[in-house]
Amino acid sequence: MYLLNDIRSAAQTRDLLPLRRSKSEIRWHLYVELLLLDCICLTALLILAEGLFHDGWFNRDAINLVAMVVPIYVGAAVNSNAYSLRALTQPLQAAVKAALNIGLTMLAVQCVLYFAQVSESVTRLPFAIAILCSAIVLPALRKPFSLHALSRAGGKLTNELIISDGVPRDRLPRTEILDADLHKLGPDLSDPYMLNRLGRWLRTFDRVVVACPAERRSAWTIVLQGAAVQGEIMLMDDSNAGVLGIGRCFDSDTHIVSKGPLNMSDRLQKRLFDLALTAPAILLLSPLFILVSIAIKLESPGPVLFFQNRVGLGNRLFKIAKFRSMRVETSDNDGSLSASRSDDRITRVGRFIRRTSIDELPQLFNVLLGDMSIVGPRPHALASTADRKLFWEVSQNYWRRHALKPGMTGLAQVRGFRGATEKIEDLENRLRADLEYLHDWSLLREVMIILKTFKVLVHKNAY
Repeated sequence: MYLLNDIRSAAQTRDLLPLRRSKSEIRWHLYVELLLLDCICLTALLILAEGLFHDGWFNRDAINLVAMVVPIYVGAAVNSNAYSLRALTQPLQAAVKAALNIGLTMLAVQCVLYFAQVSESVTRLPFAIAILCSAIVLPALRKPFSLHALSRAGGKLTNELIISDGVPRDRLPRTEILDADLHKLGPDLSDPYMLNRLGRWLRTFDRVVVACPAERRSAWTIVLQGAAVQGEIMLMDDSNAGVLGIGRCFDSDTHIVSKGPLNMSDRLQKRLFDLALTAPAILLLSPLFILVSIAIKLESPGPVLFFQNRVGLGNRLFKIAKFRSMRVETSDNDGSLSASRSDDRITRVGRFIRRTSIDELPQLFNVLLGDMSIVGPRPHALASTADRKLFWEVSQNYWRRHALKPGMTGLAQVRGFRGATEKIEDLENRLRADLEYLHDWSLLREVMIILKTFKVLVHKNAY
């Protein structure tokens, strides 16, 4: 049984220095630059075209057209994943996509004007000239912008890591390689602290290639699938279990075993959706936060909030925040004992806030900080058990569920799988729902889960 131990955790994380800085921030800046460049070019071309046929450059028709065309183009481009790594590294494909999005924008604008019955108010010739020029200029910008992006990123837009785990160095390419044995970073699926250390190493990399013996391939596949990176296993034999595709690393073929569940566009939508809900919710619920805090302090001495290590994105540990519902001297810091219906550790205020899920509301700050999401697999305490077995002892697929940020609510919760995990089936039901959510993510499903959550805020299994 692994007990939560803050001293041990701190000692293990002191040496967790990444091999290099993440390039994801550089890429996000480049995506924004490309988007702004497109918007500026579209705006300039629309205003110039209108100015050629009307008095004054910034007339009302030009401004109205810009206000309609630019948002439609941005929406179409973001939805088609036009601002992504591929847009920076494959300028020809990016140019084709930009031209298609211009075409879609033109059709969408025509539909809006027709159904709004204002098509006669827009002069067709200036609009057609602006769209035609945009279909030439925007694709033409992709190649020079790709060169600019490579220059900004030091010649390479991604960080790649090769991990050697029990494979002789003479069988590997002559390049920088991380020795798993030397750094004690083996894929031990029975040790969450090891997976936390490994997850912290991998978080700055976009592509991770592992060279290992056949008997360790399955464990590494699970680790990579939970790390939200493009994970590949270097081919040392003809095994192809769990393969998504074939890749290449120097002179060796690789099996691609993970790519992360969301692309850039999906991650952006999910994060913006989280922030759009979280910031207003914190402001609206602030009076409730104050009242609950006062009630907790009046009933029992101790802090208002309770912090506990939970397993998060990439199997990395983070501190989850909850309103304290138990007396301090009986608080379960490691989560080894699930709360029961007649649990005498829970205070009267605690029983009410647990029953109504109010105790979970401080996790809004976890969402704001980026450790959690509104919707996702619920994060578990390390010592949580099902039928006296640790969760990962029940199924090693448990680690795969951490390929997305943990959530305040999730598909498992709205299906009624919450409360104590007394039986193996309790965990298996949740795990199936979590993996289904990862494989079939969509923003619409995110909204539906949130709406269904209101039906289960007060639940018979919440105690």
